[in-house]
Amino acid sequence: MIVESIDNVVLVDESDNDVGVMEKLEAHQLGLLHRAFSAFVFNSEGQMLLQQRAFSKYHSMGLWSNACCSHPRVGESLPSAAKRRMQEEMGFECDVEKAFDFIYRAPLENDLTEHELDHVLIGQSDCIPNPVASEVASWRYASINDIRTEIKNNPGQFTVWFKLCFEQVATHISQKDPLA
Repeated sequence: MIVESIDNVVLVDESDNDVGVMEKLEAHQLGLLHRAFSAFVFNSEGQMLLQQRAFSKYHSMGLWSNACCSHPRVGESLPSAAKRRMQEEMGFECDVEKAFDFIYRAPLENDLTEHELDHVLIGQSDCIPNPVASEVASWRYASINDIRTEIKNNPGQFTVWFKLCFEQVATHISQKDPLA
């Protein structure tokens, strides 16, 4: 019998079908494929909201990433999970729409492996973040071009998933808004 917990992740196959539930840390220790989301938020000036992960996180601590990323709970929709976690991490709510998804597997520090089917969600907001210190060390808005330059010059300052999907997010945004 599986005990439901907010620290569980939904294990999935490559088609995003549920295949089980496991404690989050154990899934990362075993490198099992699980459902995740990455929410990207842009302001009305077309700048992307970045967060620096808290230094107390158990992986990717202190690295810059998208506005919010996490795992939906069992039975929770992706938009609901993103809205919940945006509030829990960044201190504001933002509606998001699914843009695309991708699967990746990457080694992390502490003998962990990130193996996720990552659903990428995009939203727009001019809210000023009020982040929770246990989740976020810092935040800022930056242009796509500035971020692209930072990734090129300092790739070790960004999370692995952010670097893997950044260009696809940039392309998605430019196709929706040709002036971006």
